[in-house]
Amino acid sequence: MITHGNQIDVISGNSNRPLAEAVAKELGLSLSEAEVGKFSDGEISITLPHTVRGHDVFLIQSTSSPVNDNLMELLILIDACKRASAGRITAVIPYFGYARQDRKARPRDPITAKLVADILTSAGADRVMTMDLHAAQIQGFFEIPVDHLYGAPLLAKYFKKKMDEDWVVVSPDVGSVARARNFASRVNASLAIVDKRRPKANAIEVMNVIGDVENKKCLMVDDMIDTAGTIVQGAEALMKNGAKEVYACCTHGVLSGPALQRLSDSPIKEIVILDTINIPENIRNNPKFKVVSVAKLLAKAITTIYSDTSLSAIYED
Repeated sequence: MITHGNQIDVISGNSNRPLAEAVAKELGLSLSEAEVGKFSDGEISITLPHTVRGHDVFLIQSTSSPVNDNLMELLILIDACKRASAGRITAVIPYFGYARQDRKARPRDPITAKLVADILTSAGADRVMTMDLHAAQIQGFFEIPVDHLYGAPLLAKYFKKKMDEDWVVVSPDVGSVARARNFASRVNASLAIVDKRRPKANAIEVMNVIGDVENKKCLMVDDMIDTAGTIVQGAEALMKNGAKEVYACCTHGVLSGPALQRLSDSPIKEIVILDTINIPENIRNNPKFKVVSVAKLLAKAITTIYSDTSLSAIYED
């Protein structure tokens, strides 16, 4: 393995081209072209029209919906760069799909996050850069270096401008308490928890709020919003417990199925998401949503990797 290329190349698949273009612009580069298409039977076809020999290649591709197509695109891009003698190949995966399948929750369950890690390594990736893995221990599934970036500093910077002593950070479920506690310490706010449980089989779920939220502005923090069921139920529970206003934020706006309708109908006043996944125009134009870009953060991380300097310094400002 060559550990350093002599020139940066930023290449994008189809999953989040606007983000890749924004990252390249932050780096003062043009996005390197890759012809990504399909044969008539659905097979993915990729051609690199320019040389990458000896270059430090950064492939920007979130494995978001359609997950399998975008993952396969990334694997083929890695293989193409490897066979074209790239100096080093970094898979930049702002949203890492299959991360929720990180353990055997039941007998005979697959651990798909480990499978994807193995496939990326076998394809020829020399390192991986990603953001807010659903479970941080997934970094250990890789046999290559993983640069794990965090969205919390960007989200905290946005909310800190409007926060006062009336705010409380809320974990939407017990599993997200550590993330919410970390966020609360960043913005100097107190912490509350929404506890959801079934008292017995076939009984309706009971939502308990642990902490003082009465007459407070509540900010619910999570790593992703998928179908939005948990976050909307939590917001309703907070309002029933006397919250003044409810806000929500996350790194990954998966927003699948009924998510958009649920969030639009919910008591949540504002939903702030990062653009790790390509955000369609109907959501960007929705007054309830605010999109914060990760392009500058990714560009800083790419520069840091290329120059072999400390990654922690990118959060200092």
